[in-house]
Formats: sequence, C-alpha cells, structure tokens
Amino acid sequence: MNVANERTRSLWIETALPKVPPLDRDATADVVIIGSGIAGLSVAYEMSARGASVIVVDRGQIGGGMTARTTAHLASALDDFYSELIKSRDENLARLLHESLDASIDRAEAISTKEGIDCDFARLDGLLFLAPETPRSDLEEELDACRKIGMPVEQHHSLPFAVHNDVFSLRFPQQGRFHPLKYLNGLVRAIQQRGGELFADTCVTSVEEHDGDVVVKTAAGHTLHAKNVVIATNSPIIDRVVVHTKQAPYRTYVIAAKLPRGSLPDALYWDTLEEYHYVRLQPYSAEHDIVIIGGEDHKTGQADDGAQRFAALEVWARARLPQMGEVTHRWSGQVLEPVDHCGFIGRNPGNEHVYMVSGDSGQGITNGVIAGMLIPGLITDGRHPWADVYNPGRLVGGSLGEYLSENLTPVKNFAEYVTAGDIDSFDQLKPGQGGLFRSGLKKVAACRDLNGVMHARSATCTHVGCVVHWNSTEQCWDCPCHGSQFAPDGTALNGPAVASLRDAHDSLPRRGT
Repeated sequence: MNVANERTRSLWIETALPKVPPLDRDATADVVIIGSGIAGLSVAYEMSARGASVIVVDRGQIGGGMTARTTAHLASALDDFYSELIKSRDENLARLLHESLDASIDRAEAISTKEGIDCDFARLDGLLFLAPETPRSDLEEELDACRKIGMPVEQHHSLPFAVHNDVFSLRFPQQGRFHPLKYLNGLVRAIQQRGGELFADTCVTSVEEHDGDVVVKTAAGHTLHAKNVVIATNSPIIDRVVVHTKQAPYRTYVIAAKLPRGSLPDALYWDTLEEYHYVRLQPYSAEHDIVIIGGEDHKTGQADDGAQRFAALEVWARARLPQMGEVTHRWSGQVLEPVDHCGFIGRNPGNEHVYMVSGDSGQGITNGVIAGMLIPGLITDGRHPWADVYNPGRLVGGSLGEYLSENLTPVKNFAEYVTAGDIDSFDQLKPGQGGLFRSGLKKVAACRDLNGVMHARSATCTHVGCVVHWNSTEQCWDCPCHGSQFAPDGTALNGPAVASLRDAHDSLPRRGT
C-alpha cells in the first residue's frame, strides 16, 4: 500500500502503469532504488542507460506515490523565488539552481523524444502574476533577481482571466508541462528493456551500509545487496534528524474541470500568495481542455477541512474562468518545504553509497528529473557541478529563522500527549470520521472507515513518536512532524515511517467497538 490507497483520485491516476509483482527473493544489483515516482524512475532510467543493473522497489503500486498527486508543472522559475534564495544563500548558487531547473526541462523533453513517450509534453510560457493581497515590490524584487542570474524574463501586464486581467506579472519563456504518469510509463518501459527489474508492494524496513556493500531488508524478509542505494520516497525513510529538521510537510489541494478549448491560452500560471494558486491545462479533446487549479496549502496534520479548501479553489477559479465546467476531479498531495528553498538531492549524510531525494517544495517534477542527472553523476564520477546546491548535509544558517519556526511543530505536537482527546467515546464516530481518544496515559487513533468498520491504533507515529491527526478528505492519519501517512487500519502509506501504527486493542473501551 502507498498513497494511491488514499481516498481521492487524481486526474493522472486513471493512467495505469504496468503491474509488477512483489519482491519474492533475495537479489543483488549495482543500484537499488526505493520509490518509483519521478525521482526514483529517473535515476533508474539514467543508471540503466549507463549499463548498470537496477532494481526498483515500492511499498505500493509502481508510480502510485506523490508523483501521481502532483500537477506536473515543469518550471525553471523558482517556486520560492530567486530573490529569497539569494538572501538565504548566494547569487552564484541561485544561478546554478536555475541552470539545473532549466536543464531538467530539456532532459525531460529529450527523453520523451528519444524513447517515443507520448506524454503530451509541451513548451509554453510561465506567468507569475501579482495577487491583490501582495505588494508590487515582491515581483519587482524577483524580476531583478532573475536578471542578475541570467534567467530569461520579461514584464507582462495582461492576464487572460475574467477579473484582474490588467495585472503586473512576469513572463518566463520555455517552461513546460506533461502528463506525469504517461511519462513514467515510458521510463518503466525503457528501464525494463535494458534489464532493470521493478517490484511493487515491497516495503523496505532498513537500509544499512557496510564496507561498500549496502544491505536493504524488506518486511517480507528478503534482502537486497547493492553497490549504491537511492532513497526516493517523498519523505526519506532513513533519517530521523539531519534532513527532517530542515524541511516541513504541507498538504496542497487540486481540482480539475473541463474548459472549452481556447478559453485560456496554454501556459503555466501562478500567483504571489504565500499559499499560492497555480493553474495549467491538460489536453483532453478537440473541443475541451482540462483546467487544473491548485493551492490552499496548509501544514500537514494541522487542518481537516479539505472540502472547504476544494470549494475555495472552485470559487477562485470560477471568478476567473466562468466558462469552466463541472469539477471532475479533486485530490490532495504532500510537498516537503525546505527551509532554504533548495531540495535535498545527493549523498545521505553519514553515508558514502546511500543517496536521497527530498525537499521538493512545488518543484517535485523538475527535482525528480534533476535527481536523474545529479545522483548518477555522483555514483559514476564522484562529483557533479550541482552537488553543493542540493547537498542534503548542508547547513542552513542563512535560513535560521525559518529553521527554528518549522521545528516548533514537533515541540507543540509532543505536548498533545498531556491534553484531552478529540472524542469522548468511540460511539460518536460515524463512517469516515476519526479522532484521538484518551485512554489512561495513552492516546488512541480511532476511526470508523467508510464501510463502517472500527479501527483503533496507537496515535504515536512510528517514525519519531509524534501524535498523528485524522485526515477525513483522504481517509488516513497524517503525522504533522515529518509527513508520514497511515491507512485507517494503521498501515504505513508514506515515509518516513515504515512500520504500521501499533495495535491499541488493550486501550479500547468495551462499548462502541
């Protein structure tokens, strides 16, 4: 199981990837990759192209993780602004980061062409526009920053929306978009053609490095040996402190609807709000496109009002696109926000032959493609010009305030162990509802699933012990600290946790079960 087992279904997930079996034996490979989203499969593709033997494992179905819950923008414009990156790090590093993002779009296009992947890839403009709630100076600073690092950009003053059409904005040429699961399908085909092996429904429980041999153990009792291992699991499953303290998990929400073709020029759009809105099109038919609108982010586990957030997105969209039809899809996903605006791609701190990809912010697709270039470079050559930009072990002194602020979440969360529960009795839970129940000194994560079956598990996340919170939209338990997610029955769906929530049977009250 992975996040494909959560309640909402994205537009992309209707495109099924090839079914592969679980790992059923011990095996050895040059490279073992844990996670089969855009990052894991990009690394697998590039390593197999270099002649390496490759094994990919995923705790759920192939391509069923967070890549299937993205909106698949391919942007070299920085999600968190180059002006902010220059303040927290430096101008030369910002220049290198832009180079990497630009190269990732080129690489995705080149792979699509070389492998004949029909994934609706297109080059198009990106328009960053001023939201009424933010000052013009935000965009003016970003314009100056982009010019300093040599990024092509120009001022723009017209938007194809029904309201606020005369809006100061920045136009970034040569951005891109594609259908992410069609692209992953093509990568899987190419990896298998080169002898790479993929295994689904294979939960990894440990990764240990010993004298140049990396040993991967699975919940089913099988062992993989590799020269190098790559952890590409959204939130990494191998670290408890070093990287997790430098990023924070956020839920983001997306809706999709039909839009008469020609109603909106094909481009990427996003505004300047902190929890910004983002818009793109996906080809559908000769008469219609699908318009995809996202935003309304909040820290993972700190809100349970998904219906209201979907509604807010629809209100925002209809005010600007009155031709928009009925909403056909609603889904949410999780992004990991790095405190200093750059993802974490490279050697896992403390290891020589274990690598990781995380901290995607809103650049998960481009960062995944970057991982496919950067990590194979480190494996084969021992170095890469972008290594310092994305180094997972880097210090974040320039973003100390953000670092301290984000790390208040675990402190506040642990305080919940001494507070009352959300519910007084299991009897009050209706199908689809969940809450925290206090039983003596323990907290119980209690929910009644959509079939009416009652589940009661320990509320203690199996990663570092934070208290999980119920997510009624996705029908899962979310950990506010580091982004772990669990099914109603406690099964771990998303890292960093690999173990299920523990049974709370002994804490159950006699009634309402």
